[in-house]
Amino acid sequence: MSRAVATTVSGGPASSFLLKKFMSSILYHFVTILPLQQLQAVKTQMDEEIQHLTSSYAQLKQAQVKFSDSIESLSNMDGRQDQSILIPLTSSLYVPGALANVDKVIVEVGTGYFVDKSIPDAKDFYKSKVGFQKGNLETLQGTITQRESQYKILIDVMNTKMNEAQAQQKDAAAVAATAGGAK
Repeated sequence: MSRAVATTVSGGPASSFLLKKFMSSILYHFVTILPLQQLQAVKTQMDEEIQHLTSSYAQLKQAQVKFSDSIESLSNMDGRQDQSILIPLTSSLYVPGALANVDKVIVEVGTGYFVDKSIPDAKDFYKSKVGFQKGNLETLQGTITQRESQYKILIDVMNTKMNEAQAQQKDAAAVAATAGGAK
């Protein structure tokens, strides 16, 4: 079996490319048979979906930045025992405090659950979270790119249909003017 065939069969980059091309051609043929009014409804739905996906991407990116900031904060704890610090209560309210134990930290592991962890374990935890978010961001970016490509196809078809409708109206008006002038 040739390498290209093996790559396609195994689900490698070649099959991904072919699948995208196939799906794009199916989408193109599907939207060309819809009337302009239905295409407008599909466009509205796609606008909302792309906006939602983009918003989700921004939220995931923000979470990834927070995890990265946590890693940096953990790195800055060395030698700070009994040193005065400001502890955030809210985003704009801080109270003075001191680090009593710089060997362990309390880490939120999800949905309000907290666990004592050593500094290296906490760093590893946040590094795994950053990696997990990176994978999610890559997947979501691929989905956004795919939807934007489909959206462009939809817009092209809508523009073609509107141009055809305008041309038909001009032709009908020309035929009506010619028929009216022949009397």
